[in-house]
Amino acid sequence: MQKPEHHIFICTSSRPNGQQKGFCHSKEGVEVMMRFMEELEERELGGEIFINNTGCFGICEKGPIVVVYPDNVWYGSVTPDDVEEIMDEHIEGGNVVERLLI
Repeated sequence: MQKPEHHIFICTSSRPNGQQKGFCHSKEGVEVMMRFMEELEERELGGEIFINNTGCFGICEKGPIVVVYPDNVWYGSVTPDDVEEIMDEHIEGGNVVERLLI
């Protein structure tokens, strides 16, 4: 198995029973995840960057939450429109997007 350079976790409020409901889900968490998947495909980074949806991180008031490892960077209130900037600045550029940090 190839280990990724980055692993991006996006809260989509997934529940163990498969239901998606909650704050991040209602605030476009799924759309944020889909945008990351589109960006990875367009940039041909599928083998280098892994994307996973998650359940609750416990800080719903700051959601949708995006966590980037191994950098241990947590972004809050992420919208689909923020994804391109995260990809450009952080994932490809190596610079944290300060305005989204939590």
